[in-house]
Amino acid sequence: MKNTALTETHKALGAKIVPFAGYNMPVSYEGVNIEHETVRNDLGVFDVSHMGEFLIEGPNALSLIQKVCSNDASKLTIGKAQYSCIPNDTGGIVDDLIVYRIKDETYLLVVNASNIEKDWKWIESKNDVGAEMRDISEDYSLLAIQGPKAVEAMQSLTSHDLSEIKFYNFIIGDFAGIEHVIISATGYTGSGGFEIYCKNSELKQIWDKVLEAGKDYGIKPIGLAARDTLRLEMGYCLYGNDIDETTSPIEAGLSWITKFSKVFTNSDALEDEKRRGPERKLVGFELDDRGIPRQGYDIVDGQGKKIGEVTSGTMSPSLGKGIGMGYVPPVFSDEGSKINIQIRKNAVPATVVRPPFYKPNS
Repeated sequence: MKNTALTETHKALGAKIVPFAGYNMPVSYEGVNIEHETVRNDLGVFDVSHMGEFLIEGPNALSLIQKVCSNDASKLTIGKAQYSCIPNDTGGIVDDLIVYRIKDETYLLVVNASNIEKDWKWIESKNDVGAEMRDISEDYSLLAIQGPKAVEAMQSLTSHDLSEIKFYNFIIGDFAGIEHVIISATGYTGSGGFEIYCKNSELKQIWDKVLEAGKDYGIKPIGLAARDTLRLEMGYCLYGNDIDETTSPIEAGLSWITKFSKVFTNSDALEDEKRRGPERKLVGFELDDRGIPRQGYDIVDGQGKKIGEVTSGTMSPSLGKGIGMGYVPPVFSDEGSKINIQIRKNAVPATVVRPPFYKPNS
């Protein structure tokens, strides 16, 4: 198992460490619900340094990205980021990722930790245009500072006005005494905040200063378990659960990042699927009765016939009810449709809802 530059720090803070995507990662400190509410109401900081980072550079960088990614990266100007996915040749998804335009001919691709090697080989296999590729995953770290108090709490650490960095925009500047770090208004929690990309050797200094600056704002270190409940409350897909090599971006509700104004891997087949309509759709649901839906549980109709299975599920800390996502036939996909989740011997009634499940100030 690999360690991040903060693994020993997490242990000293009492974190429960688990193996995840080849790394020793903190899954929780005080408990999922406490950490979840901290991010929703105040401020939390995650070590997500296990994520992968690729630099794609040169005059043909954009050409390669356009070929392997579903979204239209030509829309990116310097300082902007874009959520996208990498389609495979058979209708599924190699990975989902964020594309950053760093300079005119330099792009940063941030990929899921468990897919680093697979993604690299895939993109490399499509690089017949001579784009320069560098895997910098082993050299760079990533902190996610998330929560409604992020701007106010972190402002003292930089000379830049954090309130001016719009969602899915970023700057490269000073932060916590370190020059040239990426300060990105992104994150997978739905509670606002920033992601900080830095060199491994700079991570401990930034972590310490972030915790110090956030002390009066209730900041706490947060583990991966709360990261999962936070993203699920927003209806954000998790690779390996809700999307994978067998799920298409169309059926996963990712048509908005699938742009047919250009040609990309398998784009003709995906455009045809969108035109015909997918044979199943990823939906969100809330349980009508008590229970906790878990990944792999069957989704059944009123007669007890299996129509799908849960891809992600949890007891929502914010809502106090069971929520989840799963693929069902289109006839069951409309908002308000009634389905059942098979929890052991009980078919627990549930209602299809349109994510996000959690809406601030609701």
